[in-house]
Amino acid sequence: MSDVTEERPYHHGNLRAALLDAAERVLRERGADELSLRDLAREVGVSHAAPRRHFPDRQALLDALAESGFAQLDAALRSALADVDEDFPSRVKATMTAYTRFATENAALLELMYASKHRPGATGIAKAAEAPFGLMSELITQGQDEGALQAGDPERIGIVLFATLQGIASMINGNFVRPELLDALVETAVEQLLRGARPLP
Repeated sequence: MSDVTEERPYHHGNLRAALLDAAERVLRERGADELSLRDLAREVGVSHAAPRRHFPDRQALLDALAESGFAQLDAALRSALADVDEDFPSRVKATMTAYTRFATENAALLELMYASKHRPGATGIAKAAEAPFGLMSELITQGQDEGALQAGDPERIGIVLFATLQGIASMINGNFVRPELLDALVETAVEQLLRGARPLP
């Protein structure tokens, strides 16, 4: 296949974006073990060598997927916050709901994101994770400033909050809990957070 054909725009705007889109689809449907640069090239209609212009190897593709995942998570959280009031209870509920929905709709991607984040040398992924986690940290600080959460190290509250969200998502993804219960479970978790983490009288 000629270079001209390989360089032409694709349905997602360019070859790199088309490959990432196809890779995310394979990840969701069949898992990370089934990801292959050669198969992705065939799917988007380019030569088997074309993807290596953007991804030198399979690991580079996985890293790009993880970075994209954190960017998508950040966008989902910020979009949810744009539609609610500025008070802490409204913002924490919107954030927790958006996170849990992302985690259940993108289970394989989220697993890849967290597994990749701690791989030695994965500085780009760690940087991409700063935006959504920074937003959640700022939310905890807002709760403390408004008196809705106890003072002290916000990381401890954040870890408990994160563990709660991951627990709900894991139960839904593992078919222990029906997906339609997600919103109600998050609402209960928010109520318990606001009751249990508020300052002592």
